Amino acid sequence: MKHRYLGSSGLKISELVYGNWLTHGEQIEKDAAIQCVHAALDAGISSFDTADVYANTVAEKILGKALKGQRRESLEIFTKVYWPTGPGGPNDSGLSRKHIMESVHGSLKRLGTDYVDLYQAHRYDHETPLEETMTAFADVVRSGKALYIGVSEWTADQIRAAKHYADELHFPLVSNQPQYSMLWRVIEAQVVPTCVELGISQICFSPVAQGLLTGKYLPGKPPPTGSRAANATGASFLKRWYSPKNLQAVQGLRPVADELGLSMAQLALAWVLQHDYVAAAIIGASRPEQITENVGASGVAIPADALSAIDEVLAEIIVTDPLKTIEITPATRPS
Repeated sequence: MKHRYLGSSGLKISELVYGNWLTHGEQIEKDAAIQCVHAALDAGISSFDTADVYANTVAEKILGKALKGQRRESLEIFTKVYWPTGPGGPNDSGLSRKHIMESVHGSLKRLGTDYVDLYQAHRYDHETPLEETMTAFADVVRSGKALYIGVSEWTADQIRAAKHYADELHFPLVSNQPQYSMLWRVIEAQVVPTCVELGISQICFSPVAQGLLTGKYLPGKPPPTGSRAANATGASFLKRWYSPKNLQAVQGLRPVADELGLSMAQLALAWVLQHDYVAAAIIGASRPEQITENVGASGVAIPADALSAIDEVLAEIIVTDPLKTIEITPATRPS
């Protein structure tokens, strides 16, 4: 497993990060989740991503149990704050000072650690002054509860404004966590150039487009039993991709993967990792053997002709509109 620097910081993270969105506490049982975490550790993955909102805090608890007994200094643990947790009261979401401070304490308790390596703003909060949010993050860092700060799905302008405050307050804002894959490239036009200028890396989620790019979903066939599309929660996130046109186009990638000696999932992950502005791609798993397959993407170099072939195969279904980042952030705090 290769490691990369996170932004302009001195922190190194594994280029494949194990994430537990839609799995721990929802799609798979606790024992299976713990087996997947241990498989990730065995494969050399040292970085783990979660969020307080995943399964309404249950995912953090399971990850904490799975990592118990591991050498803390050898791990990089990430979590996030913004979406509603608990009963959904008026201050149970957003990026107010109150919610950030209460949330970080809860996350640390559930994860069983004194600090997280990376604490991320899960979306932009339009109802809280940015100065308040960033000052609270500065205090979280100074208190030793987080070492670095990141954001997730922020626009280029929001990231630039946040970096201004981070520099003034002298704490490290080092990452953005966007959706990014062969199919979803909305960060390339604006977010990526801004982040490169500011020394901020991308930690990419959904690099296999909710499993679509694995090729396991076939046109005209029902989703495989146990797959994300066969799970009610997972299917709700996959539905925008799940069309006959998209399923047919993705099957066109199979000859490219075969030529390179890669599985479809490995090809999708390796494509994301080709970009030097990416620090890591987040993988999830419902079975340990999926992790074993995914780690085969680490260190793979895709030749230029294969990259061109990928673009040609997917040309009609690639999404590039940078305004899509704005669309997925609520205008008001969710409850």
